[in-house]
Amino acid sequence: MQKLSVRKIQKKKGGNIFSGLENEIIGILLLGTGLLFALSFFYEEAVGIFGNFIRNLFLGLMGMPALLIPSFIIVYAIFVIFKKNNPLINRRIICIFVLLLLISCILHIIHWSSFEEIYENRTFWGYMSVAYEHGKTLDNGGLIGGLVTAPLLKMFYVAGTSVIIGTFLAIDIILLLDISLVKLLISLKNRIGNYFKNFVNRLKKIDIAAGEGIEGKAPGKKKTEAKKQPVEEYKDAWLSQDEEPDPINFFMKDIKNDVEINVKKAKKQPAEEIKVDLSSHPGYKFPSFDLLNEPNQENADMNEIRNAALEGARKLEETLSSFGVNAKVINISRGPTITRYELQPSPGVKVSRIVNLSDDISLNLASMGVRIEAPIPGKAAIGIEVPNKEIATVTIREVLESPEFSKHPSKLAFALGKDISGECIVADIAKMPHLLIAGQTGAGKSVCINNLIISILYKAAPDEVKLLLIDPKVVELGVYNGIPHLLIPVVTDPKKAAGALNWAVQEMVDRYKLFAEEGVKDIKGYNNLMMQNSQQLLPQIVIIIDELADLMMVAPNDVEDAICRLTQMARAAGMHLVIATQRPSVDVITGVIKANIPSRIAFAVASQVDSRTILDMAGAEKLLGKGDMLFHPSGKSKPVRIQGALVLEDEIDNVIKFVKEQGETQYDNNIIEEIESQNGPAGEGDDDADELLPEVIEMVVDAGQASVSMVQRRFRVGYARAARIIDQMQQRGIVGGFEGSKPRQVLITKQQLQEMKLKDDDRLK
Repeated sequence: MQKLSVRKIQKKKGGNIFSGLENEIIGILLLGTGLLFALSFFYEEAVGIFGNFIRNLFLGLMGMPALLIPSFIIVYAIFVIFKKNNPLINRRIICIFVLLLLISCILHIIHWSSFEEIYENRTFWGYMSVAYEHGKTLDNGGLIGGLVTAPLLKMFYVAGTSVIIGTFLAIDIILLLDISLVKLLISLKNRIGNYFKNFVNRLKKIDIAAGEGIEGKAPGKKKTEAKKQPVEEYKDAWLSQDEEPDPINFFMKDIKNDVEINVKKAKKQPAEEIKVDLSSHPGYKFPSFDLLNEPNQENADMNEIRNAALEGARKLEETLSSFGVNAKVINISRGPTITRYELQPSPGVKVSRIVNLSDDISLNLASMGVRIEAPIPGKAAIGIEVPNKEIATVTIREVLESPEFSKHPSKLAFALGKDISGECIVADIAKMPHLLIAGQTGAGKSVCINNLIISILYKAAPDEVKLLLIDPKVVELGVYNGIPHLLIPVVTDPKKAAGALNWAVQEMVDRYKLFAEEGVKDIKGYNNLMMQNSQQLLPQIVIIIDELADLMMVAPNDVEDAICRLTQMARAAGMHLVIATQRPSVDVITGVIKANIPSRIAFAVASQVDSRTILDMAGAEKLLGKGDMLFHPSGKSKPVRIQGALVLEDEIDNVIKFVKEQGETQYDNNIIEEIESQNGPAGEGDDDADELLPEVIEMVVDAGQASVSMVQRRFRVGYARAARIIDQMQQRGIVGGFEGSKPRQVLITKQQLQEMKLKDDDRLK
């Protein structure tokens, strides 16, 4: 076994001498052979004895069809050089040579009447000799034609031999062109039928128009009918083409054009965008696109993409047909992540039958995560979304440089990514007006939030948009500390986050009071009025919560109430809320929160239940992860599938460093003091603290649980006072939040309580 393996290794080393150039070497040899044959056939004196020998040999064997051999050898050599040597081409080359032989036979049959007397009195080999000599002079099909047709002519005469050769000729043409004769005839029949149908419809319209003219109807009525005619003709033509399209040419043309257009658009975008963004705001120097990585310019093989799309369409139709569902693919859209096949079912086929076959379609296409959109909004078709074998990365620079972002008037526009047709998608927070982002860990939520913040830095100056960032996970948004767009440093303490949200509620109320004093309805009207009076403008505020679940665990009631008030009223005040969570459950994304946040982004989730919690519909469980999302904006009936843009850590660092270098950040100390005042340390008494509070604390720590009824029984107080004492203990972090009928959890131990008492004694001394 060892000796065999050594020999194999030696053979492999010796076989790599051409370093993968075998195709080019073989192709060049074939090309030289084809050129020699061409010179031999058409300029025999130029090649000498070899040319004369080759010409006489092939003309004697095949007759006139031999003149086509050099051109076929040259074409095949070009295919081999460019590595197009696939089974279909090899099959067609064989079919071409068979076609030449059949043409030789046909020529022999055609000239049979002229040479019948010459051949009649000769032996078989004498007959072959004469056929060879006449082939040299191009008088018949040569030796091969005679060899095939001689026995046939003896047995079937000219008529029978013609039928046999014609049959083989038809089979060879079908294999050569790779078409179905039945589909070709059906397509031809439908085209002829549609032509006559349209012709009859035109005649009917002419008769109707002439009849109306005779009856003397009003001129206005005539004009109305005349305007309707072109629309009806266009509708008929569209329906006729859609009933039976050419099964091969239809796809090859459409898919090739679509792919080429998408690629050209992507290449043209960057040049336009840089000019627009650099002149946005004179008081703030916007970051340059050079701080971001350039997108990878991958030269995709369009023929390979088209062939793969066609093959997928054929498999899809065959799969549905095997289950008795008649449908055809009418369009194919290829995006960075998925390819969508637009399927049109035949009349009488229920949409639910196709939807229920999603697992079978996934199996036959050998692809995981096939998603069915039934129907596609605005189209009479069903979308079958199949993941691509290779996922193309969408960089944030591609979207920021696109006209969709550069020409967007809003300062809160942000780069989302690309849809299934390769178009850049830009969302506007101001129109949402609030956004919920949810999905499992690693699906792309944090990248989406970073895209949002980076987009704002490229679009808005610090005096136009302010950010309030809440990051209970500590590690995600801390890098943005120090940028001038921040109101306060990134809030990482969940206890202080509730205070920050309460400040936002108060800021919203104060802004509405300003609007009422000035007689305006929203921030846009207020800022327009301030510009006329040359006074300070109000900035828009974006509040971003990176993990809602952590806040709901610490202070669910306060957080939910603040979020509810902000989402209901903050839009007109220019304040917008963006909430992200990796736990899409009903105890985190409550009904109150969902009802007031209409715009949502769902990344990949584990189950259909989670998808319904986020979007109120299934679909997110079929996503692929790595930025694959469903974006459901406010006012739309169905979500849009998007491949999210990718922004890397080094790109974020480059942009933040550039923004920080423009000046020192000035935080609002009033906001910081207000948040701190709402979150005093546990154990420190307030002016309104109940006198029974220390005793109640000792009681609940000893019992290990707390409830309002327990305080009522032990201390013989009313419900209102007992509930107020429980709330005061919750504010100090001694007991947990309300859990329905269950008693509240005690969050401190006896040892911690003793330490708190010692600290209080030291402070009083």
